[in-house]
Amino acid sequence: MKPKSIFLVAALVAPAIAHAQASRFDLTIPNIMRGPEHYGREPQNPRFTPDGQYLYFNWLPPGTDWRETLKPWRVRAQAGATPERVTAAHMDSVGPSLAPGATSRDGQRRVVSWNGDLYLVDLRAGTTRRLTDTPAITESNPTFASSANRIYFLRDGMNVLSLDLDAPLIRQVSDIRPGPAPADPRATTDKQRAALEAQQKQLFGVIRDQVRQDSINRADRLERDATRLKTLYLGQNERVTGLTVSPAGNALIVTTTITTAGARQTIVPNWITLNGYTEDLTVRTKVGDVQNGGRAAFIALPSGEVQWLRPIPRDSAEVPSITAVLGWNDAGTQALLFAERRDFKERYLHRIDAAGGRLTTIDTVRDSAWVGGPCYPCGGFIPGSDKVWLVSEADGYAHLYTMNPDGSGRQQVTRGQWEVEDVRISHDRRFFELHTSEASPFERHFYRVPVTGGPAERITTNEGGHTVVVSPNGQLIADVYSQANRPPELFVGAYQAGTTLSQLTTSPTAEWLAHRWLKPAIVRIPASDGVQVPARIYRPRDVGARPNGAAVIFVHGAGYLHNVHNFWSTYSREYMFHHFLASKGYVVLDIDYRGSAGYGRDWRTAIYRWMGGRDLQDQVDGSRYLRKEFGIPAERVGIYGGSYGGFITLMALFTAPKDFGAGAALRSVTDWAHYNHGYTGRILNLPQDDTLSYRRSSPIFFAEGLEDPLVMLHGMVDTNVHYQDIVRLSQRLIELGKTGWELASYPVENHGFVRPDSWTDEYRRIFDIFERTLRPGARR
Repeated sequence: MKPKSIFLVAALVAPAIAHAQASRFDLTIPNIMRGPEHYGREPQNPRFTPDGQYLYFNWLPPGTDWRETLKPWRVRAQAGATPERVTAAHMDSVGPSLAPGATSRDGQRRVVSWNGDLYLVDLRAGTTRRLTDTPAITESNPTFASSANRIYFLRDGMNVLSLDLDAPLIRQVSDIRPGPAPADPRATTDKQRAALEAQQKQLFGVIRDQVRQDSINRADRLERDATRLKTLYLGQNERVTGLTVSPAGNALIVTTTITTAGARQTIVPNWITLNGYTEDLTVRTKVGDVQNGGRAAFIALPSGEVQWLRPIPRDSAEVPSITAVLGWNDAGTQALLFAERRDFKERYLHRIDAAGGRLTTIDTVRDSAWVGGPCYPCGGFIPGSDKVWLVSEADGYAHLYTMNPDGSGRQQVTRGQWEVEDVRISHDRRFFELHTSEASPFERHFYRVPVTGGPAERITTNEGGHTVVVSPNGQLIADVYSQANRPPELFVGAYQAGTTLSQLTTSPTAEWLAHRWLKPAIVRIPASDGVQVPARIYRPRDVGARPNGAAVIFVHGAGYLHNVHNFWSTYSREYMFHHFLASKGYVVLDIDYRGSAGYGRDWRTAIYRWMGGRDLQDQVDGSRYLRKEFGIPAERVGIYGGSYGGFITLMALFTAPKDFGAGAALRSVTDWAHYNHGYTGRILNLPQDDTLSYRRSSPIFFAEGLEDPLVMLHGMVDTNVHYQDIVRLSQRLIELGKTGWELASYPVENHGFVRPDSWTDEYRRIFDIFERTLRPGARR
């Protein structure tokens, strides 16, 4: 397809900005909290054209207003090229050729779904052929059959259809319908009505003739239906969530979700609305409440015979918490089914045979805490074979394994005290392509490993974090690459070991780039259990400031998140705020405490049944490290963080007040029994079954321990950690007669704040409480 109109805005994005002419960056809280207006927007979703000549991506140029949403751009995939903005009409034209989809085995064609219709992309010629044009119907999930001249796809997410590419023929492969199944109109359980019907047949010949003809018609209908697809009626409140067909067209697997009655949804009020009325948002259940169920079915084709599968061994009645099909082999004779127990402690990988639907367990992982890891679930068949690959924490770290289809011959492809973060099969089907932390727990690099075995090749070399996309012809890579003091930018390079990268975008403003941003040093904190805990450190001397005798510990959110590394942090505003604190004389520590991502299974599960235990102790050990290395007494150490970081801040001030002097808790979980099921149930089990875990992990039970100044900050439209959490804690503090605490509420903000004025007010209050209470001589 030929592109339509394109806007050239080279002047906005030329990388050769004259830094000498840039004004000095104003390191103040209001300016910092403008956030992406300064450090820019990360180039997202980079996609090569089929010929590899252009890269398309979503982006905004430097200095764009915070309200703007990402727009489509493109750039030639070569050094020195300048990005250019493209129109929506242009994207409508080229979009199908850029969309992800299944590739034929010879690598020459790709079939994609774009805006609900199907397209066939010739990767060598760069041409696109539209296959469907159905505005009222959605076609999705297209894949090639074994013959390559036929594709299978989903229509409206309910049924599989086949489309022959060499002939105008579309055939329905499955017949799945919403339930329940219609009742037989002849069947009645009412004795009075049955007696009347019997009397009518006894008295009247016309009725007997009518019944006889109805029976003949029914027999004829059943005979005709026997040659058609067998209908599968779903159950009450059941819907299809996954449906995948064998490339051979002889079987398909369906996964469903069943909405269970009795669950109570939480309500979050939206306070400031256009109509002036408060509007209630219905969001989620709480941990331990009734959870939805689901099933998996094997359907033989063309008969339509249905066999409901039992993916949890030893307990045919248990419904898995997760069920997913990980794909079919090329021949379409076998599929992989992933299932996880509802208590999150066992994970199964099954092989399903297309001939008969037999289920065979080929891999099992059990964890006394909960199964998980950074690549979960990841697995599939090695192209051109029946061998299976998967990522598992079997040796304590997430690594790539291969095995035979019966589970024998298991081989570990990667090994070491580092983690495989993701895996995909290369376009030419010859390599595993991986992002891993092999080089360092603080870096992320791109590798490839032959699927037939052999040493890994490291493609990227520059220190930092790399997220790579390979061109369809396998000659180039697009790399969204960042360093600790430089936000992610789009780069291009040859797809070869030790490639040289060329930068294509510049996202920050010249003013921001002119500032001397640190690559924070990474230190190891000796923990009380002998473990060396990594942390970023910002010191006053690093920014030319004089120490003020105080320090601040930042606690990242999410729990399972990696924040101590040599690439750009997701906590971008906090990164700048820590420079601001250092400039005011504070030493700042940012700790990858126990429970953080990137350090293996034992680190990940160290918080099992006690959040606020080992993870909090790592913060306490951080306070003691500051006292030993910098002579900063505990009463001059502040602590702050949001979400999980806010929870830890509360636990620190309530249960370890002798090790901290003040705290700021943002959007904090205060009682884990009120958080969601999928996250909390893994770590603390269920509140009705494990009361000890919830009792010792929830700050609200320890509020009487508050001794130091505390500010709590929370969005009133928080659909993740509800505003109710902080309201309940506030009432607890009032009833305990506690003083020295305050609550700042943000009427229009959700869990992640959006408005710069809200960010500014929040961090002004955080800085204010540290200034008032931590400096030597400060009045407490």
